[in-house]
Amino acid sequence: MGKVAIIGVGQSTFVRQYPGSIRELAFEGFKEAMNDAQLTTKDIDASVVCSAPEYDKQRSPAGVFAEYLGLNPQPTFYVESLCSSSSMGLRLAYSLVKSGLHDVVAVVGFQKMSEISSSESQERMGRGADIQWESPFGTMMPAYYAMYARAYMEKYGATNEDLALIRVKASTYGQINEKAVYRKPVTYEMLTDPEHFMTNPVASPLRVGDCCANADGSSCIIVASEAKAKALSQKPVWILGLGAASTTVNLAGRDLFSGLTVAQEAAAQAYKMAGIGPQNVDVAEVHDCFTIAEMMAYENLGFAKPGEGKELIQSKETYKEGRIPVNVDGGLLSKGHPIGATGGSQIRTIVLQLRNEAGEIQVNNPEIGLVHNIGGVGLYGNVSILGR
Repeated sequence: MGKVAIIGVGQSTFVRQYPGSIRELAFEGFKEAMNDAQLTTKDIDASVVCSAPEYDKQRSPAGVFAEYLGLNPQPTFYVESLCSSSSMGLRLAYSLVKSGLHDVVAVVGFQKMSEISSSESQERMGRGADIQWESPFGTMMPAYYAMYARAYMEKYGATNEDLALIRVKASTYGQINEKAVYRKPVTYEMLTDPEHFMTNPVASPLRVGDCCANADGSSCIIVASEAKAKALSQKPVWILGLGAASTTVNLAGRDLFSGLTVAQEAAAQAYKMAGIGPQNVDVAEVHDCFTIAEMMAYENLGFAKPGEGKELIQSKETYKEGRIPVNVDGGLLSKGHPIGATGGSQIRTIVLQLRNEAGEIQVNNPEIGLVHNIGGVGLYGNVSILGR
């Protein structure tokens, strides 16, 4: 079988409270991707809809979206792997195209987090853990990642000041990203001032400034066979490598707390499939739901040795002009995190980078880009490698 490409990308603006319905929200990302690819709905053979269903009031949103987006009678699929749902959706779309079952597949990710209250949202996030053995004891996402942060700091000597540098970078680029939910400046002084609200504790050692915000948003990726890509697109971006992994839901069953094994495993698979190593990656998007998550990603992806991730951010090597630019769209810390749309948004950023269409955040002539997308507290890991 031939290669598989991405020929269109789209994303809604991420907002704290979207005023319309979920189908209208999904349409925003879908419309942008279809316009980008210059396709009509008749060109789409199948659709893959991605979200975390515990936040959705609508059961089986894939059917609703297929109708609203004009994609009947084509088949539609529904994918869920928590925060990595739309990266897993890309994997499914790749498989559908690579197998020859379909030629052009639309991957639509969405989440309208504002349909439920913040307290309800936190409770549902807690249910991403084992509802028999962990979540009944009050564990929630910040507390889980705080355990990783504490273990990482104790093992490698990282500090809150090191994590603050990651948030400053996110703000640097988030301020110029028109799609981001949080576009206010965040300075190092704010993050080191004990009187500033950004240093208020959430789950020690993580503070307000270390955490991303919930958001409403949608994304869409159009995946096509090699023949269709060459016929329909002037600048296809090729899917070079895909990796995916899982681990135990219960943290009691894990041995590593200074990194995520699913990221390591998924990265190894993706590098092998693409025939490259971390030194060949020109630009990356990583899952920075918390600052510590980005720090661990530097090392899990091989951009730095274990314990040396802090040196990358201290030397600004992950800035746009650095050795390995990471999250130069502001990341989840600035863009916000609409669960099912996040992976698609990350993929969109890398596709635009590889097409040299990223505007103010454009990296110098990248040829290979990487997307690292994590579901839950390191429960699912997806790494996607794209190339020109």
